[in-house]
Amino acid sequence: MTSNNSTPQAIQPTILSYVKDLPNICSLAGLACTMSAIYFSILGFYYAAMIGMVWAVAFDWADGLVARKMKGRTGTDSAFGGQLDVLIDIVSYGVTPAILLLSFGKFEPIYLLGAFLMVAASAIRLSYFSTYGLAGGTKYTGLALDNNSLILVLIFLVEGFVSPESFAIILYISGVGLAALNVSEIKTPKLSGKPRNVYILAAYTLAITAIYSWKML
Repeated sequence: MTSNNSTPQAIQPTILSYVKDLPNICSLAGLACTMSAIYFSILGFYYAAMIGMVWAVAFDWADGLVARKMKGRTGTDSAFGGQLDVLIDIVSYGVTPAILLLSFGKFEPIYLLGAFLMVAASAIRLSYFSTYGLAGGTKYTGLALDNNSLILVLIFLVEGFVSPESFAIILYISGVGLAALNVSEIKTPKLSGKPRNVYILAAYTLAITAIYSWKML
């Protein structure tokens, strides 16, 4: 006769149970903005794509802010949210700018190299951060990826003042240059954790949205 002395294991939550977590909802809202940016980039509606890109950053910052304010979140909740955030980041800040470059370059083969470097740098940057975290607990090693979108939507304001051919070169150099900074050894501060910077981003997001909405009229 045998006795079962094994202790009962905790019930593992379902995959979709994490969707109701508010920070994850913010992350998925950012992913929706990213998908719209990709969609409009492919169609050539670049002003709409810029709005999607900047709002993706806003929701990305919001998920971390909401997570820090919420009480009762478990370590598993935080781990899941962190993994979700990383996976969305590579789409938002690596794949989306790469598709923007390819689309503006009319999908010419030469632009494929730049697009690959941008996505590869994003993957390497995120893998390094997932392994080592913040340098000294306060600073990123390499330019944080969200800066890619914030800078590119600003650079795109120049698009109407130069020829498409010239701006394609500007976009190429900018994208590859940002990729190089992403994997560099420079130390940059973590901006998203400070309320003042969140207000600045909110103002920037609204300003960019207003400018590109006006351009679309």
